[in-house]
Amino acid sequence: MNVAIVGAGWAGLSALVHLARAGHAVTVFEAARTLGGRARRVERAHGFETPLDNGQHLLLGAYRDTLALMRDLGLDVERALRRLPLTLQSVDARLRLRAPRWPAPFHVAAALLAARGLAPADKFAALHLMTGLRRAGWQAAPGESVVGLLDRFAQPTRLRQALWHPLCLAALNTTPDQACAELFCATLRDSLGGGAKACDLLLPRQDLSALWPDAAARLGRLRNGCPIRHLEASDKGYAIDGAGYDAIVLAVPPYTAARLLGTLPADHPARPPALLAALRAFEYSPIATLTLRLDGPYRLPLPMMMLREDTTRSHDGQWVFDRGTLLGLEPAHGELAIVVSCADSALRRPRQAAEDLLLEQLREQLTAGRHAPLPKIAASAWIVEKRATFLARPGLARPPNTTGSPKLMLAGDWTDTGYPATLEGAVRSGKLAAQALIASG
Repeated sequence: MNVAIVGAGWAGLSALVHLARAGHAVTVFEAARTLGGRARRVERAHGFETPLDNGQHLLLGAYRDTLALMRDLGLDVERALRRLPLTLQSVDARLRLRAPRWPAPFHVAAALLAARGLAPADKFAALHLMTGLRRAGWQAAPGESVVGLLDRFAQPTRLRQALWHPLCLAALNTTPDQACAELFCATLRDSLGGGAKACDLLLPRQDLSALWPDAAARLGRLRNGCPIRHLEASDKGYAIDGAGYDAIVLAVPPYTAARLLGTLPADHPARPPALLAALRAFEYSPIATLTLRLDGPYRLPLPMMMLREDTTRSHDGQWVFDRGTLLGLEPAHGELAIVVSCADSALRRPRQAAEDLLLEQLREQLTAGRHAPLPKIAASAWIVEKRATFLARPGLARPPNTTGSPKLMLAGDWTDTGYPATLEGAVRSGKLAAQALIASG
């Protein structure tokens, strides 16, 4: 088959790899100049010596499809990613949890029982939830929110604020009162509930486009800087920009997929009204990242640490990453990245006010944790993805990879992968779309 993929994010490039390995000719159309979609390199920002990313991402040891894809491309996973046992340590030193490399489920039980900063009642409540979910096959009640799940398992307020709420925001980019418990349980199942290495933190040592998208793109014909405005259908397949293709994979956000499908004839099988309605029903949640270049050497104790969120003081950061350590930068200048999930509140403030509040939060918690004070700020970059992920509400109808046409597939972390909007979900969706296209003959 001669296949066109629209979108060179992680989903589209995953589809490219699987289709190319099966012997199909693939052309990838990408509107941007840089590969990776919502997990991509940002060319050098003013004041920074190396490229930034459009958001700070991490992988988990449970990301089997992503890791298998990287290995298939001949990449050294252990060199490209820094692997750490699950370690949740707050900057203010009020929480430390580290999972030993023991068989599941004993590694999580040991981590919770030995955690510092949790009361005994909190530890046993967390064990009660994990044990209960394991017995229930990691299934939530129909239509249940994460708050409803935590209520059902009587999770104390302190435990929610210290552990469950940050994990929910990190995994689903949706506040616990709105977040789908089913997707949260799926994340817990494959990470904390998986094998000893499933919950390992895998932190990129290079920019996200270089991690594997650049290598994947070499397997097909790439046309970047080439936005697609419409699709044409023919008896033999489809046409884009006047060129004919046997099949198409739309690896774009839902709103773009709806627009492109809407350019097909009204009676075309790939654009049933129910599918277009589902694509248009998605809502989105932003993520903001403040990256700091410091005018002096600086390293955190760990490359990834928790920040204690306090919405009453507009302290919205949840995580801070030590880019200097991860990227092996020259020690003369430290670099840190502060991540704000569900960043609506931060984005309603003027940029300088938002940056100042995040710096205030970081400095206060560094002091509380008895860390060295920050050097002066030499440069800063404020990067926002306004539609970083879909809002993972209970009952959200997520389309499958297939459409009414056997030669037109959908790919993206928003398709029905069983995962929230994660990097693994994107890679999995591309794989599923490619497999469905190959099976269609």
